Amino acid sequence: VLVLQAAWALAGGQVRYSVPEEAKAGTVVGRLAQDVGLEAGEAEALRLVAQGRRASVEVSGASGALLVSSRLDREELCGKSAPCALRLEVLLERPLRVFHVELEVTDINDNAPVFRVSEEALNIAESSLPGSRFPLEGATDADIGVNAQLSYTLSPSEHFSLDHQGNNDQSASLGLILTKSLDRETMPVHRLVLTASDGGRPSLTGTMELLISLLISVLDANDNAPQFNQSVYKVKVLEGSELGTLLVTLSATDPDEGINSDIIDMKYEIDTVVPPSASDLFSIDENSGDIKLKGTLDFEAVNLYDINIKATDKGTPSLSGHCKVVLEVLDVNDNAPEVWVTSLSVPVAEDASVGTVVALLSVSDRDSGANGRVRCWVWPASPFGLEATFSGSYSLVLREALDRERVSEYEVEVRAEDGGAPALRARRGLRVPVSDVNDNAPAFAQAVYTVLARENNA
Repeated sequence: VLVLQAAWALAGGQVRYSVPEEAKAGTVVGRLAQDVGLEAGEAEALRLVAQGRRASVEVSGASGALLVSSRLDREELCGKSAPCALRLEVLLERPLRVFHVELEVTDINDNAPVFRVSEEALNIAESSLPGSRFPLEGATDADIGVNAQLSYTLSPSEHFSLDHQGNNDQSASLGLILTKSLDRETMPVHRLVLTASDGGRPSLTGTMELLISLLISVLDANDNAPQFNQSVYKVKVLEGSELGTLLVTLSATDPDEGINSDIIDMKYEIDTVVPPSASDLFSIDENSGDIKLKGTLDFEAVNLYDINIKATDKGTPSLSGHCKVVLEVLDVNDNAPEVWVTSLSVPVAEDASVGTVVALLSVSDRDSGANGRVRCWVWPASPFGLEATFSGSYSLVLREALDRERVSEYEVEVRAEDGGAPALRARRGLRVPVSDVNDNAPAFAQAVYTVLARENNA
């Protein structure tokens, strides 16, 4: 199998590769042993250590090449995060050496846009005026970047057109615009097809059928759906906020008269939540429009929610208006650093040279920003120290000469502290025995011995 991508860079034992998701097992990602400058025969001793995520790659003992070993699905590994980088460490034991590998899994357009439902029914009053806008729920695409940039088209219609406001982000708003007056007697039902296309090459599409039923206006009256004062509400809230926290109060109005516009009796409800698994996290007061928290928010799990809201009046027939609440979850320092020992090369010979690598460690913090920035140190500092070799990776190295006859074993503690306020801390203890070498010649207790002996003493 051909090599997909040569190393981007090699500096200080760090090498970077790129491979597209869904590459077949056995695909050669890079000539690792060659790229890090190993001698012939050393490749067989390479050992791969993955940090955090399933690696899905392996090192060939025969050639020292980095190979795809199992399915690489960028969406499964990283979700919407970009870039999707797997951090790997490749070790050689005795003497302990580490090579850091960053493997970027690039996106391919393997996910088509998906609508939540295959058919959406809209009830529109026959007397609705041209220019009226009726909100629609858009599609989602699991890919990222241009592969997830969605555009929409509507099947030909002389009565309706499509309105797509905003960029292709969480605040974009999709709606159906009435362009020509309706006549229920001529056409009581309109069937339209809404198509979402992504920006991949080739483009993938998803469709949803719109079933539009026209309602007869009786007496006056209910020919105006409730209108929210904003089509999109943006709200920010700290993760871990208490249950019952008020997130936002929504308000809709209706230009009709009487019961058709009775704001007091207007009913608010949550239509959909994205992701769907978060449906139980939020509640809305159907009378006041207050949206409150009824579950626990975790920034590290999901940091952005789309809550689609519907307001329904009491007219006959009732009409509904829609808006979207984009809820951003803010990080708080609720995760302490974590320290792992990746490799430990003990015992250490007492004649080991200064700079010898004794252990490899990985440090991480699930928080973001300052809350996730970690500083590390060794206690007690002598005779060992820490050297940062890569982001989140450290080597425990010898800073001073050892003497087993003076100290035969060290208890070392690696301590980590994040940048939150207050800071959270972690520690990991290591036992480092010192092995003896023949560095001491035999020694007499004194340089000269004087012995008295009688002559002729048998």
